[in-house]
Amino acid sequence: QVQLVESGGGSVQAGGSLRLSCAASGRTFSSYTLGWFRQAPGKEREFVAVFSRGGLLPYYAGSVRGRFTISRDNSRNTVYLQMNSLKPDDTAVYYCAASGATLATTLNDYDYWGQGTQVTVSS
Repeated sequence: QVQLVESGGGSVQAGGSLRLSCAASGRTFSSYTLGWFRQAPGKEREFVAVFSRGGLLPYYAGSVRGRFTISRDNSRNTVYLQMNSLKPDDTAVYYCAASGATLATTLNDYDYWGQGTQVTVSS
């Protein structure tokens, strides 16, 4: 069982930056693939970024590639999402998730979810 708690959301103007954190419980944090998803009002939850447990390179959705960076600190049981050059279209509730799979880019790949943190980008 893994419990995930996101933090770091907030309101920012377009072009600004935020760093989201997701703290996980449990001793086997390093054995999980960790991902970030987001859900905008009226839209489906969508994949943002993933940091695999297997040492693969991080992978990003095309809409955030080059602006967002996912990282993890296994010693702190924490995964981060650094978001730069934010746009109004990035406004959403952001969720972190944990998967036992090595490759995980869809909602169904993930077993555990955080409660989400709101990110609002104004123009």
